[in-house]
Amino acid sequence: MKKIFRPRWMASVLLTAMSLPAPAALKEGEPAPDFQAQASQAGRAFGYSLQDALKKGPVVVYFYPSAFTGGCNLQAHGFAVNVDKFAAAGASVIGVSLDSIQRLNDFSADPESCAGKIPVASDAEGRIARSYQLAVSETPAGRRDTRGQAIDHARAERVTFVVTPDRKIAAVVGGVSPDENVQSALLAVQKLAAAR
Repeated sequence: MKKIFRPRWMASVLLTAMSLPAPAALKEGEPAPDFQAQASQAGRAFGYSLQDALKKGPVVVYFYPSAFTGGCNLQAHGFAVNVDKFAAAGASVIGVSLDSIQRLNDFSADPESCAGKIPVASDAEGRIARSYQLAVSETPAGRRDTRGQAIDHARAERVTFVVTPDRKIAAVVGGVSPDENVQSALLAVQKLAAAR
């Protein structure tokens, strides 16, 4: 049997390449893709436009895996209880997931999550998430939400973008806990407000 010679450095390079993260989300300074979507706030569906929201100030666009799951409930609640602080910094908030608008009508009104204070948009096919270069993956079969209902949609990774009125990404928050995600987004918009 013929022995294949591989220099030691090659093994190191291969191991490093395999451990690199998947292509990341859009970065600070890049243009934020515009989007329109059906959204819900306090249980009522409406048409949401990022372009229209940006006319009033910075927008925090936060992507999350699924309504009515532990981390997503915490994150939505964190944005809801801090919504006045975001508003004081001149910013609005929109959550985006691959949930149906029907699930989001319930989620947006739920007192333990959005509490009627923040809107959440339906990106059922993952087009918005992919335009922000986020990973979209299938939910493993048999997964249920905190209400015991089957999760029958794909999910996007948890990443938050702070978008300025000129549609530039001012901050990207990912790889942290749901609570840290909210607090980091709040610091980012407060920093923008202080610079104005």
